[in-house]
Amino acid sequence: MLTDIWTVMRKELQEAFNLGDRVGKFGILFMILSFGVLLPWQMGTAWVESPITLIYWSWVPLFLVNAVVADSFAGERERHTLETLLASRLPDQAILFGKLLAALVYGVGLTWISLLAGLVTINLTYGAGRFLFYPPLVALGVIGISLLSGGLAASAGVLVSLRAKTVQQATQVLSIAVMLLIFVPTFGLQALPAAWQERLWNIVSGWDVTQAVLVAIAVLALINGALIAAALRRFQRAQLIVD
Repeated sequence: MLTDIWTVMRKELQEAFNLGDRVGKFGILFMILSFGVLLPWQMGTAWVESPITLIYWSWVPLFLVNAVVADSFAGERERHTLETLLASRLPDQAILFGKLLAALVYGVGLTWISLLAGLVTINLTYGAGRFLFYPPLVALGVIGISLLSGGLAASAGVLVSLRAKTVQQATQVLSIAVMLLIFVPTFGLQALPAAWQERLWNIVSGWDVTQAVLVAIAVLALINGALIAAALRRFQRAQLIVD
């Protein structure tokens, strides 16, 4: 099974890095420069000292994974290669998890490259002879939340791509979902009365960072599990060929 999953993963990763005309290599470079150079340079040492960076590193994988995961099944359907793939002797789980893990490795890998670039930027700019790094809890939170955030995008993306007729349709659905996930809470909070905003801020500022990170990881893990289970139920070879 692991060999079959690796076979699918390797094929998908090769295709992902060849999607320059659709994904836009300049877009990826811009993302890395933004989160690896510009934002750390602007925020200063707070980039590694403040837990607020957890929010940034939960966003980045969403965009990077979405850039390729829409192509996972919808692209095969468009290129008329889905029937050939489904007719192979590869197990259902190998096909599904191979495509899901390839998108996850792509998005989270580039995210961690941005993370390392940010650390280099901070140390070169503000280090002054000392090594600046995240506090242990924040470092573990960044790694765990970015991984689970990428998993959320990958599992949801595979599920959407299984149903989508075209890559464009899958991309639109995933883009709308990400925008709603980011902007609805942001603008929703701004729409609250000032007294409610102040009360909410007092509650949040009183949270223990450890508990908040653990709760976020637990919630993301549960959502990931539910989406993967839904994708496994949806992955029916006969039905996919008919669709």
